[in-house]
Amino acid sequence: MSAKGSNRALVIAAVMASMAMIAIEATIVATAMPQIAAELGDINLYSWTFSSFLLAQTATTIIFGRLADIYGRKPVLLVGIAIFLVGTIFAGFAQSMHVLIAFRLLQGLGAGAIQPVAMTVVADLYPLEERGKVQGYLASVWAVSAVVGPLAGSIIVEAVSWSWVFWVNIPVGILAATGFIVFLREDFQSRDEKVDVMGAVLFSIAIGALMIGLTNIEQASATYIITAGAVFLVALALFIWQEIRATHPMLSLDLWLRRPIASSNIVTFIAGMAMIGLTTFLPMYIQTVLNRSALVAGLTLSAMLLGWPAAATFAARSFHRIGIRPLMITGSVFVPLGCSLLLTLTPASSPLVAAAGSLIVGVGMGLTSISALMLIQASAGKTERGSATASNIFSRNLGSTLGASLFGAVLNYGLLHSTGGASVTAGQLQDLLNRTTEIAGTVAPIRTALQDSLHLTFGAMVLIAMLTIIAGLFVPSLARAPEGEASQQAGQ
Repeated sequence: MSAKGSNRALVIAAVMASMAMIAIEATIVATAMPQIAAELGDINLYSWTFSSFLLAQTATTIIFGRLADIYGRKPVLLVGIAIFLVGTIFAGFAQSMHVLIAFRLLQGLGAGAIQPVAMTVVADLYPLEERGKVQGYLASVWAVSAVVGPLAGSIIVEAVSWSWVFWVNIPVGILAATGFIVFLREDFQSRDEKVDVMGAVLFSIAIGALMIGLTNIEQASATYIITAGAVFLVALALFIWQEIRATHPMLSLDLWLRRPIASSNIVTFIAGMAMIGLTTFLPMYIQTVLNRSALVAGLTLSAMLLGWPAAATFAARSFHRIGIRPLMITGSVFVPLGCSLLLTLTPASSPLVAAAGSLIVGVGMGLTSISALMLIQASAGKTERGSATASNIFSRNLGSTLGASLFGAVLNYGLLHSTGGASVTAGQLQDLLNRTTEIAGTVAPIRTALQDSLHLTFGAMVLIAMLTIIAGLFVPSLARAPEGEASQQAGQ
């Protein structure tokens, strides 16, 4: 593919707009969802409004990345934006939680096309030496969305209908699509390949079953989890068999097993597990054990959102001097270092200690994420760059899902086996978060149990995060080679 004739600045503006749709979707909807659930009912389906989006996005990221390598970036991007906007429009009209979940799933399908392909466009437009600055811009989109999203969501639900938390993305999506139509020029020639439909279907079934099992592992029955696990294993076995025999497989095992890509994706997977642990359980510690407000908890977590884009920008602009491998290893050290700081927290600690840990983890995530992305894109030829980029996004999403389930299980174990002798129920925890438990004699043992349980969870996070260091040591140095040739030299 050649990007000759494209207005790079305006294409990047379209890329940033398309990424902003996905980035702000999570935070703005999360803020409004309690009110949405109160109006639509079926509160037991609350978590599925988020899980359906992530499920669809994760299951289709690899598929759309592959399609972009076959048919070109532009058509896949436009299809993804169209799917996302259709889901967005009808989600705003939802009259029940079941309908809302269905259209959130449709939004996730669109996001599965937009995110990997938009990032691939950046790699197509800019050589490795110039790509750093643009990657820094993209990192800033996620940081700004994390701050603006909750504020915008709060204002919208107070001032107008909650439907507008979805519809606010419509003009952004239209602008992004217009930018790609008008300014992105590609002389891409569709390859004469049959799409591996069977591989795509089996992959979607396998990942869907895995995600459903992991998402519901804490509430579902043993039969439900065993069934989901069995479907995953069978579909995975059939998928591998299909990919081995297919002339043009949906997922190239040769690409995924290439050392730079495999090692970078493992680092991304593990770091994604640690990150979700921090974002899920640190706010709980701040609100329950330290007895601070949700605002303080949010500000504490926002420190990670400051460290991430700052470190990503630094890595993107300095990798040609320092090297991608040293940056990756440095980032893999920062992630467990930040998690370790959480182990020093006590009920008397200042939230600034937690903010420092959050900031350090953010720095580690910024260094590892950009380093992994640039190494992966430089290690793949132009005809496989979409698939390679998608593999990295898939790894992070899957790591986040597995991490949420693993650390949730550790927390529940701690709550049921507190060293203080008191077990904490989900209802008591919800009361404490809502400030409805006021009797000191009741609050004290609950907070003690939470202190013990969350420390156990933070300890598990540290152990997982330390694996990023080991994985980072297997990342090869990037040989200075023209784009498309680095894949051969980096694995030497």
